[in-house]
Amino acid sequence: MAKASRGGAPAAKKKKDTGYAYRFPKAMEEPIVRPSGYVPRLRERYAKHALPALSEKFGYKNPFVAPKVDKVVLNIGLGHAIKQPKLLEQAFESLGNIAGQRPVVTRAKKSIATFKLREGMKIGCMVTLRREQMWEFLDRMFTIALPRTRDFRGVSRKAFDGRGNFTLGIKEILIFPEVDIEKLDQVPGMNVCIHTTAKTDEEGRALLELLGMPFRRA
Repeated sequence: MAKASRGGAPAAKKKKDTGYAYRFPKAMEEPIVRPSGYVPRLRERYAKHALPALSEKFGYKNPFVAPKVDKVVLNIGLGHAIKQPKLLEQAFESLGNIAGQRPVVTRAKKSIATFKLREGMKIGCMVTLRREQMWEFLDRMFTIALPRTRDFRGVSRKAFDGRGNFTLGIKEILIFPEVDIEKLDQVPGMNVCIHTTAKTDEEGRALLELLGMPFRRA
């Protein structure tokens, strides 16, 4: 029985925010099992090829000072999800399949009356990759996904933030083979932010180029 309020009238029950029934078996019910001693191909390339080249180019005496990839953040923003919640569910599942781990829902930080947006509304999803999954995603993006982009001529060499971090905008997530177009009512785009330990853009650019990032020719 509902508790009475101060005025005597019964207080309304607060509805539980159940959210969406997110399910993507590939990322949730089938954990990735890697053989013992497994080293991602791109991580091995960093140790054997990129690290010595960076040390020679920038004169690092200590290998621990050389820049490396720290984490990769994938983000899908969906303004249309306000009116069509199903789009967010589809994007959530697609991002989970691309990343190989469960994303989190992102919410609006402030209300904007013009867009009928209220603080706390679900407007997208994101996932942070580290260690093996980070290296595996970058390998797939460099060698498989980006070359599948229509009229691809390379990515911009200038999309750095001044501290060695690189941000890439992908117009359609269909370039990733893990995405099933038949399960999407609308094809979303995605932002990929590659965080490195580089102190300058020059070091960050050299690191990603040695790892195989297909930069556009200057």
